[in-house]
Amino acid sequence: MKKIVWLFATPLLISVANAADLLQVYRAAQDNDPVFAAARATRDAGQEKLPQGRAMLLPSLILSGNTVWNENEISNTSGTLLSKPSYNGNGYQLSLSQPLFRWQNWIGYDQARLQVAQSEANFSLARQDLILRVAQAYFDVLNASENLAAVQANKQAISQQLALAKASFEVGSTTITDTHEAQARFDLASAQEIAALSDLEVRQQTLRALTGQDSGLLATPGNKATLPMPQPADMKSWVDAAEKDSINVQVQQAAAEIAEREVDKQRAGHLPTVDLVANYGQSKSFASTLGVIDTQYQNAGIQVNIPLFQGGLTLSRQREAAANRLAARSALEASKRNAGLAARQYYLGVANGLAQVKALKAALLSSQSALESNKLGYEVGVRINIDVLNAENQVYVTRRDLAKATFDTLMAQLRLKAAVGALGDDDVAQINALLEAPAAQ
Repeated sequence: MKKIVWLFATPLLISVANAADLLQVYRAAQDNDPVFAAARATRDAGQEKLPQGRAMLLPSLILSGNTVWNENEISNTSGTLLSKPSYNGNGYQLSLSQPLFRWQNWIGYDQARLQVAQSEANFSLARQDLILRVAQAYFDVLNASENLAAVQANKQAISQQLALAKASFEVGSTTITDTHEAQARFDLASAQEIAALSDLEVRQQTLRALTGQDSGLLATPGNKATLPMPQPADMKSWVDAAEKDSINVQVQQAAAEIAEREVDKQRAGHLPTVDLVANYGQSKSFASTLGVIDTQYQNAGIQVNIPLFQGGLTLSRQREAAANRLAARSALEASKRNAGLAARQYYLGVANGLAQVKALKAALLSSQSALESNKLGYEVGVRINIDVLNAENQVYVTRRDLAKATFDTLMAQLRLKAAVGALGDDDVAQINALLEAPAAQ
């Protein structure tokens, strides 16, 4: 498959003091997110599997020693005590063992290499997950802020319309019904404002849990930013890439290979083992005729062990390994299918999201034109107050929906890259290039 890239129309990124962008928030999360820190430590622990596996092929050297106080009584056959020697016995031994043929150890070393690769893949998965969690939390804050702004603007517009309705009623140009309708809308907007404020606080705290700090104002997608279509613009290419290169697939592929080698490892339990062994030591003992004896010894040789019968343990472990291999193969197939499904879902999410953004931009222009027409009609008496209120509400709802569709489309782009195992820091930078600092207030 040809290289998958995105082509962005990137506006100039404006830098304003106290305004954080997506890239800055992501870097803060890299340093402060405890979940990512745990994943990094787990990766470091997984790296140690390789030297542990290699150690099973290398010689081992063991030094052991002992010291024992001995009290002895020597008697003849009639029970007469002849002597009562006492002494402190001690000794030490230096033992060397070098495996010459242990097939299961070689298989274990191969498994260790796969476990290291698996730990690296899991860390890559954690890095992708961090990007997605940060981006989702970031856009959730923006979405909540946009919703609050829409609610507050709608409330302000209703307040003005309520004042106008009251003034018109006082001069007798409208009925009390217009005032009651405007008051009901104002009360509803006040309740919506309280809910929107609470939601924004929750979203901000969620982002703070990732970064460990308050991010302040956040950069938002610019009005002139052009959301890109994934390249290649072919869903099948993305699905094929996901089934092959998804990091979840890579993790399960490593697990399946480890399980495959575990079967061979348990089969090796029927094979003989051959070791080179050597010992050097010194000990102190007692003989009734010679007294205390100091002994030095050294030996070397080849030791062969041939397993004959272990109560069915080896055969049981083989069956267990075979069952685990089947489970790992099934998990691998499931991960491939899920990766393909995710690629389809997020590709369609991007494509449909782009179409939705385009449609909502057109709808926003139409809603704004309709609002102006209804205001003019109310002034000349061909529209009533409820028409203006409905038109105003439609403008703010459309503006909010447009912002949400934009955020959802950006998230779908990131998730699509994650589905094929290609999501990285560069993608965060590219999305960040579409953002502009908020206007000074």
